[in-house]
Amino acid sequence: MEELEHTCPHPRTTLTEPAIFAKETSCDCRAPHERLTIKQACRGTPVDRPVRVYADGIFDLFHSGHARALMQAKNLFPNTYLIVGVCSDELTHKYKGFTVMDESERYEALRHCRYVDEVVRDAPWTLSHDFLHKHKIDFVAHDDIPYSSAGSEDVYKHIKEAGMFVPTQRTEGISTSDLITRIVRDYDVYARRNLQRGYTAKELNVSYINEKKYRLQNQVDRMKEKVRTVEEKSKHFVYRVEEKSHDLIQKWEEKSREFIGNFLELFGPDGTWKQVFQERSGRMISYALSPRGSPCSSPPREHSPLRSPSPPSPSARWHSARPSPPPSPKGASASISSMSEGDEDEKWRGTTSKKPSQPLLPGATERTNSQGSGGGGRGGGQGEELESIKPVY
Repeated sequence: MEELEHTCPHPRTTLTEPAIFAKETSCDCRAPHERLTIKQACRGTPVDRPVRVYADGIFDLFHSGHARALMQAKNLFPNTYLIVGVCSDELTHKYKGFTVMDESERYEALRHCRYVDEVVRDAPWTLSHDFLHKHKIDFVAHDDIPYSSAGSEDVYKHIKEAGMFVPTQRTEGISTSDLITRIVRDYDVYARRNLQRGYTAKELNVSYINEKKYRLQNQVDRMKEKVRTVEEKSKHFVYRVEEKSHDLIQKWEEKSREFIGNFLELFGPDGTWKQVFQERSGRMISYALSPRGSPCSSPPREHSPLRSPSPPSPSARWHSARPSPPPSPKGASASISSMSEGDEDEKWRGTTSKKPSQPLLPGATERTNSQGSGGGGRGGGQGEELESIKPVY
């Protein structure tokens, strides 16, 4: 007899698409499906097909507790194909209660969980042998707490007795009932929230009076928020002013210390100003006590028997202060003649002092001052200054 190969679907390797929905016959494999033990599944046998694990539930308001339970079921064995059964609204409302999400929303939420390979819609409330055989289920995963429902103390009792039950751990602090309890407890808050976001009172099933009350409370809350914002800004402003004032006071103290130190250094008991004053006062006292000596007699002045020497004329001063240019042949001859004439004049005047002559430029004139024979001083009427201009060629 020829052995048939297993054609069971394998777990998803990519997460770019959601999980598939189960068909009437979940597994089309014609090979005989032998039941595995937990030891065999943990060893990874058989090699030619995955271990098919089933987990069911309501999965209303799908949350992290549901996802963690499915993650545990997926990681039970090395090669696990996870099938998740979701009960319909009819069964759920009958045995458990009203749901927030309808069945189609719950189906889609499970399809987009990364741990799920296949979703069974309208799953049975209690697992039968025919259902397990049709979907070729090896193990059933659920938390170990007895689940009493539908007149039974534990709906998984027969699965546990058959050795097909694998327990998972519940996530404390999160459940669908807890989420609904939070909403009911803070109903007014969420009703006001949705009214503020544009929902009508009819959609929220809120009366006219409650609607007005919620809208008034929303306005009061907005005013409180504005006041709180202004208070925070004012506190921040006051804090900044205090910080700057502290900085200014600290800088002022530093500058005042520096100013006082400089003042004491300059005008203090041993300051620089006192030393300068003492030095100047000592100089003045020493100068008053020992003044500089005056000459005993003035140098003798030689007077001409005939007349006193006359002061130099402005032209002579200009010629004496002007630098001499390099001599030219004509200028040299003219200077020699002027020197001879000057010597004769000096001899005629009878003075002992001789004034050096300056070379003159071509075409310049020489002025000589002479006094009249009548006087030897500067007094008025004593004599006249005679000025002769001699051209130089």
